[in-house]
Amino acid sequence: MLKRELVNEVAEQLGDYYTQDVAQAVDIVLEEISQALVEDRRVEIRGFGSFSVRTRKPRTTKNPKTGKMMDIPERKTLHFTMSKSLKEVLIEE
Repeated sequence: MLKRELVNEVAEQLGDYYTQDVAQAVDIVLEEISQALVEDRRVEIRGFGSFSVRTRKPRTTKNPKTGKMMDIPERKTLHFTMSKSLKEVLIEE
């Protein structure tokens, strides 16, 4: 689902709001989630799941093309854990 599709679906379900206003609300929500993750805070959306930032340790690996050893620095990644209710719905299908 694209952001545009999400905005259209929410606007259709609400009915009384302009698509432009719904798009602004979605932008605000996404910006707040992004900002919280940048600040290393956990974001939990009940019934959907939680997002958190994890740090991957630095490691050494071999480049498969050249065979040279490469050092991969420490980096942050996004981790998503789905809620129990979402997991149950997905398993049923």
